[in-house]
Amino acid sequence: MANRAYNFNAGPAALPLEVLQKAQEQFVEFENSGMSLMEMSHRGAIYEKVHFEAVNLLKELLAIPEGYKVLFVQGGASTQFAMIPMNLLRPGTTASYVATGSWATKAIQEAKLFGDTSIAASSEADSYKRIPAISELNYSSDVAYLHLTSNETIEGTQWSEFPDTGDVTLIGDMSSDILCRPIDVSKFGVIYAGAQKNLGPSGVTIVIIREDLIVKPSTPVPTMLRYDTHAKADSLYNTPPTFAIYMMNEVLKWVKANGGAAGMEARNREKANLIYDIIDSSNGFYRGFAEKGSRSLMNVTFTLASEELEKQFIKESEAKGFVGLKGHRSVGGLRASIYNAVPPESVRALAEFMRDFQSRNA
Repeated sequence: MANRAYNFNAGPAALPLEVLQKAQEQFVEFENSGMSLMEMSHRGAIYEKVHFEAVNLLKELLAIPEGYKVLFVQGGASTQFAMIPMNLLRPGTTASYVATGSWATKAIQEAKLFGDTSIAASSEADSYKRIPAISELNYSSDVAYLHLTSNETIEGTQWSEFPDTGDVTLIGDMSSDILCRPIDVSKFGVIYAGAQKNLGPSGVTIVIIREDLIVKPSTPVPTMLRYDTHAKADSLYNTPPTFAIYMMNEVLKWVKANGGAAGMEARNREKANLIYDIIDSSNGFYRGFAEKGSRSLMNVTFTLASEELEKQFIKESEAKGFVGLKGHRSVGGLRASIYNAVPPESVRALAEFMRDFQSRNA
C-alpha cells in the first residue's frame, strides 16, 4: 500500500500488513460458512478451532511448559492489576512489587486496595530511567508474590533478564514486550499481557498461569474476576472477544512464519539499534531518556534541546507520514514504539528523517 502510514503508535499499535489483508479477505465470509466469524457462536466448531489453535500457538511460540494454562480474558492489563491480588493475595500475606515506572505504579496502586504491599526495589529516585539490578531486589521469602513490569512503554525501559525467585511466585506484566524475544516461562507463576501492542488488536488479554495457582480465592471475588472460572471453561465461560482472538491467531501464525520468538528478537534488535545509534552519535542533539543498560527494544524514548524543537519534529514528521512519535503526556519528549509488526523499512525511514532533521536544526 503506497499510502500506508509509518505507524509508531504505542498501542493499539501496528499489525502485520499480511494479517490485515487476510482478515479483509475473510471478513465477510469465513471458511465457506456463509457468514463472518464475527457472527458465529463461540460454542460452534468453526470458532472453537480458531480459539484452540491460538492457545496452542502461544504454547509453542513461548515454549510454555506442562502445568500451565493459557487464558483469554477481557479488560486489558489494567483489570489484571486487580485480578492478581484478588485471586492470589491472601489475608496475612504481603504482595511485593518492583516500581519501574508508570505501569508498575498503577499495578501497585490497585493492589493496595486488596491487601498489604511492599516495594522490593524502585528506580523512582532516578526518574524511572533504569530497571533496578536483580541484586537490588529485597523481598521476604513468604510474600504472596513478586510482581514486575517487563517493559515500561512510557519511560522506554525493559528488563534484560529476570530474577530466579525460587519458591516465591513471580508475576510479569508483559503487555508491551511479550513475544519480542524468547523467555523462560518456567520462572513465572503468572504472565499477563494485553494483546494490542505485540499480539493483535485490542479486546483480548492473555493470561499464562501455573495450574497450582488456579485456586478458589480466599475472599469472595466476582465470578468473572476469578481465574478458576476461566480455566475450567477454557476461556469460554462467557462470550469471548472472538474477532480479536481470530486476529491474534493470525498474528501468531505470522510470528511463527518469521522465525518465532528468536526471529522477532533479531528483527527487533536490528530496528532498535538503528534508532539508538542515531541518538548516541548525535552529539547530544537527540538525548535518550532511558539509561543504556535498561533500554527497551519496544519503545525508544528520547528528547530534544527544547519543547519547541520537539513540536517542530512532530509537525514535520507527521507531514511525511509518521504517526505516534509524540511522547506520553506524563513525561513528554518523543517516543518511537517499534513492536514486532513495525516493518524494518518504517524504522529505516524514521532513521533517515532523524538524520535529516538534525542536519537542518543542529
